[in-house]
Amino acid sequence: MLLGAVFDRFVEESPLSVMSRATIEHALSASALDALFEHTAETGYTQELLFSTVVELMSRVVCGKAHHVQSADQHMVDRIPVTLKSVYEKLQNIELGVSAGLVRRIADRCHERIGRLGGERDPVRPGRAVRILDGNHLGATQKRLRVTRGRTAGPLPGLVLAVLDPDRMLITDIIPCEDGHTQERALLDPVMPLVQPAQVWVGDRNFCTAEFLSRIDQRGTSFVIRRHGNTTLEGDGEWTAEVRTDTGRASERPMWVCVGGEPVLQVRCVRVRLDQPTGDGDRELEILTNVPGDQADAATVAAVYRGRWAVEGAFHELTVALRCEVNTLGYPKAAVLGFAVAVAAYNVLAVLKAAMRAAHGVDVVQNEVSGYYVALELATVYPGMMIAVPPAQWAVFGAMSGVELARHLRAWAEKINLKKVKKSPPRKPTKTKTERVEDKILHVSTARLLADDKKNRQSQKRQQKRQ
Repeated sequence: MLLGAVFDRFVEESPLSVMSRATIEHALSASALDALFEHTAETGYTQELLFSTVVELMSRVVCGKAHHVQSADQHMVDRIPVTLKSVYEKLQNIELGVSAGLVRRIADRCHERIGRLGGERDPVRPGRAVRILDGNHLGATQKRLRVTRGRTAGPLPGLVLAVLDPDRMLITDIIPCEDGHTQERALLDPVMPLVQPAQVWVGDRNFCTAEFLSRIDQRGTSFVIRRHGNTTLEGDGEWTAEVRTDTGRASERPMWVCVGGEPVLQVRCVRVRLDQPTGDGDRELEILTNVPGDQADAATVAAVYRGRWAVEGAFHELTVALRCEVNTLGYPKAAVLGFAVAVAAYNVLAVLKAAMRAAHGVDVVQNEVSGYYVALELATVYPGMMIAVPPAQWAVFGAMSGVELARHLRAWAEKINLKKVKKSPPRKPTKTKTERVEDKILHVSTARLLADDKKNRQSQKRQQKRQ
């Protein structure tokens, strides 16, 4: 009995909520957040409104506990010592480096927790740390700012590159930019300090530039990146015989990446002829890699690139289960902070899923557990739990060792009723749409339509029996 009978009831009825708060207290304490701000901010400073309070306020919005910043501010009015106007001014001036630092700090702590739990997924490349790079243009916001009013075009508050660790399903870093029209490849310079030897970097064609590939190769790091149409290649051999993959047939050919007609980097070009076209209608992909052929054949390279879709799943969960794009935040820095807080919440969910994998098995959690329903239970139960068990009582988890916390998380995960967070079955293919009926009146009676449909079905059944 850690915190009494009330706490134990929440452990039995909603272990996910207890696991969430314990993880937050251990990885995201208020004092650590305030120290992060003081260490990271270059021009920002603290007077009355603490950075930890701002993060808590934004977490209410992105986790669905408040519809917008104003409602979150009203709920926390006793703990926010400034006006709503001051809150908005604070949000719109949080530096991008602070938002990126928040994600990195939480990811490091969550990485440690997942390691203690032994809850990693099956590795994409055994013995190699895989990093998936992808970009996300933040969705258009409401036209609340004076400069956006009266315009028909949607105002974009920014662009974020995200780096995913697929073995742990953690977003380890973000590279944010305020300019929503910036090209993803324009942000590759800040990515380079994140590239480490013995890693494999996977990316879509937007990141396929001769300079980026060469810089990765010079660091002793591997890459598996789809070829962009503008990337010039020069053949250095013949195509091999095609081999079967899960999604098509693959072959490969040694090639040189060229700049200005001069070869600068030797690569393997893996060509995949797909059984089914991509969403863009492509039936053939070309993937460039510097991984030696004796370490990964063409089919393996194709499988590693296909794992890139894990980051799309992460973005989907950020959008559906968490509100990573708060469309009421028009100022770019505020929108980026909202995204960063959503990523921090996503990484906390990754720890919970790791505990569930440790308790229930990797395949069960990966194939049957819905991130949406996990987030929904937290949004539903968590506020009531924090009333019944006040924040001060959770401090015990902040002082707890990583080993001890992992033991508790695994034990609580065993109590989770997986039926409550089970994925819905895949949707059946959409049937052919019926022809639209052009009604001559504004409204129709639903009851009469149902009655007429029932009569028609009964009539059809009688005719079938006669035949």
